[in-house]
Amino acid sequence: MAKDDNLPLFETKSAKGRILFQIYSLLIFVGTCFIFAYRLSHIPAKGEPGRWAWMGLFFSELWFCFYWFVTTVVRWNPIYRNSFKDRLSHRYEKALPGIDIFVCTADPVIEPPVMVINTVLSVMAYDYPPEKLSVYLSDDGGSDLTFYAMLEASRFSKIWLPFCKKFEVEPRSPEAYFCTAVEPLGEPVLAKEWSTVKMIYEDMKKRIENTTKLGQISEEISKEHKGFNEWILVASRHDHQTILQILIDGRDFEAVDIQGQPLPTLVYFAREKRAQYHHHFKAGAMNALIRVSSTISNSPIILNVDCDMYSNNSKSVRDALCFFMDEEKGNEVGFVQFPQAFENLTKNDVYSSSLNVTMEMEMPGFDGNGGPCYIGTGCFHRREALSGKKYNKNYKEDWKRWSNRSVEESTRVLEETSKVLASCNYEENTQWGKEIGLKYDSAVEDVLTGLAIQCRGWRSIYFNPKRKGFLGVAPTTLLQSLIQHRRWSDGDFKIFASRHCPFVLGYKKIPLKLQLSYCIYPLWAPTSLTTLYYVIVPSLCFLRGISLFPQISNPWVLAFVFVIFLHRAYSLGECILFGGTFKGWWNDQRMWLYRRTTSYFFGLLDYILKRLGFTKSTFVITTKVADDDVSQRYEQEVMEFGTSSPMFTILATLALLNAFCFFGGLKRVIADLETMVWEQFSLQILLCGLLVFINLPIYQGLFFRKDVASLSTSISYQSTIFALLACAIALY
Repeated sequence: MAKDDNLPLFETKSAKGRILFQIYSLLIFVGTCFIFAYRLSHIPAKGEPGRWAWMGLFFSELWFCFYWFVTTVVRWNPIYRNSFKDRLSHRYEKALPGIDIFVCTADPVIEPPVMVINTVLSVMAYDYPPEKLSVYLSDDGGSDLTFYAMLEASRFSKIWLPFCKKFEVEPRSPEAYFCTAVEPLGEPVLAKEWSTVKMIYEDMKKRIENTTKLGQISEEISKEHKGFNEWILVASRHDHQTILQILIDGRDFEAVDIQGQPLPTLVYFAREKRAQYHHHFKAGAMNALIRVSSTISNSPIILNVDCDMYSNNSKSVRDALCFFMDEEKGNEVGFVQFPQAFENLTKNDVYSSSLNVTMEMEMPGFDGNGGPCYIGTGCFHRREALSGKKYNKNYKEDWKRWSNRSVEESTRVLEETSKVLASCNYEENTQWGKEIGLKYDSAVEDVLTGLAIQCRGWRSIYFNPKRKGFLGVAPTTLLQSLIQHRRWSDGDFKIFASRHCPFVLGYKKIPLKLQLSYCIYPLWAPTSLTTLYYVIVPSLCFLRGISLFPQISNPWVLAFVFVIFLHRAYSLGECILFGGTFKGWWNDQRMWLYRRTTSYFFGLLDYILKRLGFTKSTFVITTKVADDDVSQRYEQEVMEFGTSSPMFTILATLALLNAFCFFGGLKRVIADLETMVWEQFSLQILLCGLLVFINLPIYQGLFFRKDVASLSTSISYQSTIFALLACAIALY
């Protein structure tokens, strides 16, 4: 036993096969040097056609090389963590700290109440002492429909929590569990209880869905709880007082489940909103939660999850505590980030939403370089680190001081005193949103907040267990995916172009390799320009008969072919290694192109317009539900267009432009077949042909599909005119 007391609560292992990756990187670097040597030694003379196109291509390739270098830094030394929960239980089972869990929602239409309470119930049912769990739902939609769903969930939890413990249920979201679990028919007693709990859940779900469809709370329901009286004073979701209701008070000896075991504290919370005050979106909601929870439970560890990101692993809390409570290294840990994973992905991930490579390779790479970034959900925080405290080497957490705290106020008094902390004017002339809590004035408040925590000296940890800690909902349409990445690229680039740039904020505070790692996402926006150049200019030059690459018989062509095929082969291998398919990899290449030419370009444009004062910051919530027809097409991996969007116009224009250039250029090559002119354009034919092939879904949406999800007639006309105009300008 004594020997076990000295063992660490977690271990760190370096990734295997890094020598092969380093050899691959060296080969790519050497090949790239040869490409640059060719570009510099074969610049067309003044007056020759294609001189400026050549120079532009050279600068684009320089930028691609720099971005490749940044991604290589991230991938150079990934590390993986393993926790020892048995050691944690042996040493600290009777002294485990309290956990405050924040669940954030903002719109009962886009984020249905049934989905929200499934997430709430899943975290209430953690394999952890329930009296030490406090679950807070922040409802930025201020909806009585969501409050009603929470009231139903508080009642159902009395049945659900003991059921989960008895059957060792995984996952502990009722919807996810009953959709995948098989009824234990071999054991009649258990089968009866299983069926009873499922029936109770289905009845509750039906009541909530019927009330949601009705759009208002009936008079009968409003009498069930005093909290409904709060909505008498609510003018709208953007104009209302603070609403705070403690639905289950964990201090109350009568707050027990059907087996007499204590229940976690459960709180519904909607902060005050007034038109004259900026509410700072999710960051503002999180900061209000930090303050409110400090008076109710004040747990030293905070977990935050999005309302669609239910707990898929009941041991996640214990996993996270292995890092915080490790005697040797735990005191320096500011937050523990779990991967973002999704339950509704198609077999071949049609919209490349899985983030597999990001979560399986890039985040461990961040960890190896100094610590992962905070990604906004599935993250366990040390309250003090999130509240602005700086780390010092003499810091040592005293977990007992948190557990000895007691709150004497009654539930009603606690509700009223906590409301003050969520008023609109509470943060005026304070450091909230600046040095305390989540950072404001950013569309990616999570990344900026995580960077600030690391710059205050705290270490972050990335933990990716075999059974994912959380599962969410990925976008089910192309437009949703593009808009989501547009917001991310805008916010990330804003960080890079401000005083919060990793090289400025992180100077002498975090390692240089971590500063470089943080650039991988902020540089999405400017990379759109070089990608657009590479997609447009070589194709137009091919149409006009201007060669921009060495001919097939020239030895210099080997450098281009080598780098292209080696780089793409590595990409394919990486995708397959992390559970993808060949078709999934191809879909990833397509979405890589679509995002770079639309989402990231518009993200850059949004940033510029905001800097010039033409637009203001907005926060677009990703839709978590889809119509049956949309869901069916998504499951069949049929690309969803349907609505009109400037991003679709750009995609269609680029697709048609490359098609016109490809077939127009081929016509020229075939006409001069005897002179072997095709040798000059072999790489341009390959590039243009690949762009045509990758855009097949666009052509189908423009000309061959007749369903409601095809591209609109107006986009077809606009894109055709723009593409033809570009070709005409290039030719004449």
